[in-house]
Amino acid sequence: MGFPDRIERVLELGHPPEKVWTALTTAEGLGTWFGNEATIDLRPGGVARLTWTSGDTAELTLERVEEPTVFAFTWHIHGLPADDPRRTYVEFSLEPTGTGTRLTVVESGFAQLPPEAHDQAFGGNSTGWTHELGELVDYLDAA
Repeated sequence: MGFPDRIERVLELGHPPEKVWTALTTAEGLGTWFGNEATIDLRPGGVARLTWTSGDTAELTLERVEEPTVFAFTWHIHGLPADDPRRTYVEFSLEPTGTGTRLTVVESGFAQLPPEAHDQAFGGNSTGWTHELGELVDYLDAA
């Protein structure tokens, strides 16, 4: 039996896709709900950098930017050495609904890891997405 390769979350948001897109793809949005500060070069091959008051940082390489339906990036796998080339792929898909937006978030690529690294990365990111997406909802509702 293999390891789970993907984390998937689906949110029904009472906000139009354009507002959700802005929260996902701007420095102001990312630096509020996903970090404490952010920069972003919004184009395929561009880079977004997130920083937290804890001193943690993350660098995202943008893979897909299809306004306002798909935003995707790859990033370093938590728990691996900084120079490890392996990455996971994160994709946000936005679909308009009658009352707002259905946001689907999928992070994949965990099956490439050995058992001890898989447990740390998959478990940490599963918990992390629950927390971060809760902050996204709070951010959208407050705006």
